[in-house]
Amino acid sequence: MPKVILLLLGSNIFMTVAWYGHLKFKWLEGRPLFVAILVAWGVAFFEYCLQVPANRLGYMTAHMSGYQLKVIQEVITLLVFIVFAWVVLKERLTWNYAASFLFMMLAVYFAMAFKPAA
Repeated sequence: MPKVILLLLGSNIFMTVAWYGHLKFKWLEGRPLFVAILVAWGVAFFEYCLQVPANRLGYMTAHMSGYQLKVIQEVITLLVFIVFAWVVLKERLTWNYAASFLFMMLAVYFAMAFKPAA
């Protein structure tokens, strides 16, 4: 499972940069929207190169369900975004976002702690 988590972490770093990086990258300022889209697609390619193996490994080897993989991926996405928003976007984490994140962590607990009925 650690390999799955690391692959998901890497994929989410690429995806966060693809989705939100264009908001702050100075070299994209003044360029047409389609340029930002093409750059984002280029970055997202590397996200897929990590996301697909993570899901296959988690599902086929670690015997995780699709639901478990999705819930873990969403929490990792939030963790990566919190760091990105703080470092790159210069936004702070307010109490309501922190509370939302806590509920997502509870979702991971509930998704992983109980085995579904066969």
